[in-house]
Amino acid sequence: MLDYVDLEADLGEEERMIRDTARRFVDEQVRPEIGEHYEAGTFPTELILEMGELGFYAPNLDGYGLANVSETAYGLLMQELEAGDSGLRSMASVQGALVMYPIYAFGSEAQKEKWLPKLGTGEAVGCFGLTEPEHGSNPSGMETRARKEGDSYVLDGSKTWITNSPISDVAVVWARETTAEGSPVRGFLVETDRDGVTTNEIHEKLSLRASITGEIGLQGVEIPAENRLPEADGMKAPLSCLTQARYGIAWGAVGAARDCFETAREYAIDREQFGGPIARFQLQQEKLAEMATEITTSQLLAYRLAELKERGDLRPQQVSMAKRNNVRMARDQARIAREVLGGNGITTDYPPMRHMQNMETVYTYEGTHDIHTLILGHDLTGIPAFE
Repeated sequence: MLDYVDLEADLGEEERMIRDTARRFVDEQVRPEIGEHYEAGTFPTELILEMGELGFYAPNLDGYGLANVSETAYGLLMQELEAGDSGLRSMASVQGALVMYPIYAFGSEAQKEKWLPKLGTGEAVGCFGLTEPEHGSNPSGMETRARKEGDSYVLDGSKTWITNSPISDVAVVWARETTAEGSPVRGFLVETDRDGVTTNEIHEKLSLRASITGEIGLQGVEIPAENRLPEADGMKAPLSCLTQARYGIAWGAVGAARDCFETAREYAIDREQFGGPIARFQLQQEKLAEMATEITTSQLLAYRLAELKERGDLRPQQVSMAKRNNVRMARDQARIAREVLGGNGITTDYPPMRHMQNMETVYTYEGTHDIHTLILGHDLTGIPAFE
């Protein structure tokens, strides 16, 4: 696998084990059928429990049966899962960074003990309800409301483009508490089998097809007051969850790009035209050289983020740079790999076209490319362009 500047030479034993376990899982359990799932628009739900058994959900958290591995190990896991398919990494990323992390960071001890072990093993599946039909890039404009009534909260609103929602047991829902001064944004744990909750699946997607995406409808949903995340107060809480997820995306995108490169390199060496392998042509070598360089640059950025995160120095703006750069890079490299494969590249027999279409979604979710550009611009100049 492409590691041109020997970054993996510095990995510890645990990090190598996690990388190898995830890579073997993808090779044996994902690659053989992922093309069929992509065509059918289905997610391999039979893998959810196995991924839990292997410790793929929030392994960088501590306690509650979780492994507390290094941030590099977590990044390597996301990289290997996305080399299989973005839908696979998205499922694990949402489960870990957007459901388990907010419970871990903002939940009560009772909430942690109830949900983290079950989510960690895959016995329970969660989703993250922030995006709304009219509020994507501006989540602070959310219209979902929660009002306190005695020992309960009643929630009304809708969320959309929610990974895992149709198969979720619990949703982390963000809403404005109208009965509190200033209507602050709060987080709530909403069991999806409660009256008034709907989780309709979104069909006919042209990207991220091997992923279950849906909506969350909330009509007079009553939950006990203890379902509110007690330490989540204001938009900083959900945005901190997104920083966790974006970190994993920055690593994952490298995995998709690397898979495209390896496919293109192997194909160029094996494919013969005009009396020899097309890899002997300067045009093809130039493509491979550029791909390797761009992927290596993104790998370096991901590894540096891991170092900063491990010591507590990682800033959200740095994650924005990595998410923005690495996803754009992966989208571009998938297209170049498809060119190397020629007409064969448009089939599900080869992954570049699937990765390329998936990257159109990854380019947009968890903060669009343009929004991350503005975040960086604000950080560099001190002037917010979106106000």
